[in-house]
Amino acid sequence: MRVIAHMDHPREQWRAGVETRMQVSAGNGASQLCLFEQWVQPGVGAPTHWHSVEEVLTVLSGTAEMWIDDDRMTLTAGQSLLVPAERKHGFRNVGTETLHIHAVLASPIFEAIFDGSAEPVRRWLPAAP
Repeated sequence: MRVIAHMDHPREQWRAGVETRMQVSAGNGASQLCLFEQWVQPGVGAPTHWHSVEEVLTVLSGTAEMWIDDDRMTLTAGQSLLVPAERKHGFRNVGTETLHIHAVLASPIFEAIFDGSAEPVRRWLPAAP
């Protein structure tokens, strides 16, 4: 049995105004999914992108505008958005406080293709043996 202490993993600057803490990934032994949380400043978020796998975005606190393709909705604490695989999506903080989000991606490695980019972004790869 393996216990992972989330607080042992530091927050990383993902982009200006967005900090990410990877909780579970290939980097610490996961083989099927990754779990991470983000703290997002007002007016900032994740630009439109897509993954080859399903994702769940859950708002822990704050207010987020989220979109899948051309459909937009506002989510608040205690609500989740299920994002099907290969669908363009993103979010931004539309509130006045820090947006705190928990995400589950059905892959142990974060991989995304952002609009305007030909190459995928890959993070939290397996730890070197």
